[in-house]
Amino acid sequence: MGDQYPIDRVSTDDLMSLATERGSTPMQVGAVLMLDARTGLDLEQAAQQLARRIENVPRLRQRLVTVPPGCGRPVWADDPAFDLAHHLSSVRCPAPGGEQAVLDLAAALIAAPLPRSRPLWSATLVTDTADHEAALIIIFHHVLADGIGGLAVLASLVDGAPAGAGRPFPRPMPSVRRLVADAAGRRLGSLQRLPAVLARLGGAVTELRPGTQERLPPNSLNRPTGARRRFLSIRVELDRVRGAAHAHGATVNDVVLTAIGGALHRLLERRGERVDRFVLSVPFSERRQTNAGDLGNRSGVIPIGVTGVGDPLERLTMVEAATRAAKRAPPGASTALLGPFFRLLARLGLFQRFVDRQRLIHTFVTNLRGPSERLAIFGCPIAAIVPLSVATGNVTVSFAVLSYAGTLAITLTADPDACPDLPVLGDLLAEELRTLAG
Repeated sequence: MGDQYPIDRVSTDDLMSLATERGSTPMQVGAVLMLDARTGLDLEQAAQQLARRIENVPRLRQRLVTVPPGCGRPVWADDPAFDLAHHLSSVRCPAPGGEQAVLDLAAALIAAPLPRSRPLWSATLVTDTADHEAALIIIFHHVLADGIGGLAVLASLVDGAPAGAGRPFPRPMPSVRRLVADAAGRRLGSLQRLPAVLARLGGAVTELRPGTQERLPPNSLNRPTGARRRFLSIRVELDRVRGAAHAHGATVNDVVLTAIGGALHRLLERRGERVDRFVLSVPFSERRQTNAGDLGNRSGVIPIGVTGVGDPLERLTMVEAATRAAKRAPPGASTALLGPFFRLLARLGLFQRFVDRQRLIHTFVTNLRGPSERLAIFGCPIAAIVPLSVATGNVTVSFAVLSYAGTLAITLTADPDACPDLPVLGDLLAEELRTLAG
């Protein structure tokens, strides 16, 4: 019965995602797919297609289950009561319509915690966003997948995705006896991997050193945040950014980080503050790609020091040197240190106090390489993909970057009360990118 199937447990990296979910903001991420619906969008047909395609992504029909003491970490188990109607909904775009109205709706959805009694995702079809346009808002808990995993899920849901081999559903929950034996075996394996873990800790210290050498002076980028979020998206031509990067031995990510540093400096200058150097927390994944059967989190964060003043190309050269040095450490090494530390703080009830008062980083910047070719879903071409993420603690504004079909999309996420001038920051960032891209 249940003992014939492998046990799918959360990883230690996943545990950090669960431990850091404190306060008013759930650890949820997602994307908005802007759809060209000129050929029509049949909601009933879309639901039928989605129902078939999620069979290729086991995690979308699984619940996160806490097991009895002595049975190890939580497991992913098939939800025998799975009902697509609990996850898929449709709404008409709020007035006045358009992309910003969709992003405002997405901000409300991402701030609403997904029920832990069900698989941790939702999809909302937004109709009539503009003439012959629609949108699909996908939200999932960060423990379900990191950014690389999220792209694997998307690849399994779009039109033309390969059909999966299929698997029995629902698989029964493993017995307590098997859970205990599996947990004991994993603990033994952890002891055998102890030398590698210690080496990873050394790499973690190297990765995190730029962000721990000194506490940041007080500034308006780090102040208490509430539950509300607002998204703003800007898009630039990917080839122009890539060309500027390669001309100076840098990457697209280096150009984006340089532009963000310049935009933040100019924003604070308008607020009457003088900050010349910023520390950006940048995730680096252990893997370049994955598939829908291997999700979860496998990444770490690296603090990158970025200068916001001076010649833009000189600043780009400095950022390139900093990211190149950071990449010498094993990918994801920082999680080996941060994971246990954050989980300890959470158990002591101190994690929220720590992140609400931290003065180690100014903001978060995630960057993913998305599909290079245009995709379609439910028979509608996907005109744009807008990445969604939220920051926790006292970070008032953060950035999510995704390339798709020749376009680089940057989503700015802010607490609108703590960062009321988000449109100004968006304009400044667009100007910085234009200057760097030439």
